[in-house]
Amino acid sequence: AGVMMALWAARGRPEEHSAGSVRSPLGHREPGVSRSCRAAQAMDCEVSNGSGLRDECITNLLVFGFLQSCSDNSFRRELDALGRELPVLATQWEAYDELQTDGNRSSHSRMVRIEADSESQEDVIRNIARHLAQVGDSMDRSIPPGLVNGLALQLRNTSRSEEDRNRDLATALEQLLQAYPTDMEKEKTMLVLALLLAKKVASHTPSLLRDVFQTTVNFINQNLRAYVRSLARN
Repeated sequence: AGVMMALWAARGRPEEHSAGSVRSPLGHREPGVSRSCRAAQAMDCEVSNGSGLRDECITNLLVFGFLQSCSDNSFRRELDALGRELPVLATQWEAYDELQTDGNRSSHSRMVRIEADSESQEDVIRNIARHLAQVGDSMDRSIPPGLVNGLALQLRNTSRSEEDRNRDLATALEQLLQAYPTDMEKEKTMLVLALLLAKKVASHTPSLLRDVFQTTVNFINQNLRAYVRSLARN
């Protein structure tokens, strides 16, 4: 309970999230979207104060990598489709090709630098995701099926807002945290349990993969962004 109180207190901190609308982690490719627009999407994943990936892109990769590391294949097709829509994965090489065609040497060099830096950071994040998946394997049996079923039903309700879904996930996590003793640091426990819930819901109802992915990414960005950022940096 104390962990969740700290969690909700952290949600009010301006450095953890911006007020207003919740940002979707997906960069859907519409038929009429040009390659140059997708190049802009890739470059938007560059942090404002230097090369590397934005926090949102880091969280996308972390959640995706965790799900990808799971042995459960029941949602593999949906996960593969999702991976092709994540801007940081799908657009960087297209952005490189676009800039090369334009012949803009300055922008071309900048994209080469972004690509090299991002590729290295992606490897780090994937390794972190694999480690968290291994930790999650030891905690997997602690997730009650009834809790997963209830969360899946809430996510299936299209009338609920993303804020409602974030609260649903927080409530489910609170129940798990109260019942699950661990010697891990609180933030790591909360992160692993949130990722495990995403996996369990996707396994329960593969068609909900996109919904639970977006809700999990938004929840992590609002409540555990500083912790995830420290993992990526350290």
